Amino acid sequence: QVQLVESGGDLVQPGGSLRLSCEASGFTFGDYAMRWYRQALGKERELVASINWGGAVRNYADSVKGRFTIGRNNARNMLYLQMDNLKPDDTAMYYCNTVFEPNYWGRGTQVTVSS
Repeated sequence: QVQLVESGGDLVQPGGSLRLSCEASGFTFGDYAMRWYRQALGKERELVASINWGGAVRNYADSVKGRFTIGRNNARNMLYLQMDNLKPDDTAMYYCNTVFEPNYWGRGTQVTVSS
C-alpha cells in the first residue's frame, strides 16, 4: 500500500528558503520517477518538478526553474525539494507523487511565503 508523507512546509519571508521532504513506502521507491506538485487556493494542481528513478534527469516548471532543486535518496526512500528565493506566488500546498500510483495523494505540506 503506497504511502507518501510530506513535511517541511512553513511560513517564510520572500527571498527565504525551505526544504521539503517526502517519505515514501509501500513500493520499490528506487524503481520509479517521482514528482512534486503544488496547489494554491482556488487554483488547479500544477506540476512543479520531476526526477527520474536514478536522479539523473530532472525537469522543472518555468516558474521555479533556477530556484527549486528536486533530489532523492533511494537508500532512504526519500524525495526532497530545495526551494530558494521564495516568492509569494509559491504559496501553496505541496504534494509528492509517484508514477507507480499516480492517483494516490498524501496530505501535503503547506508553504506560505509572506512578509
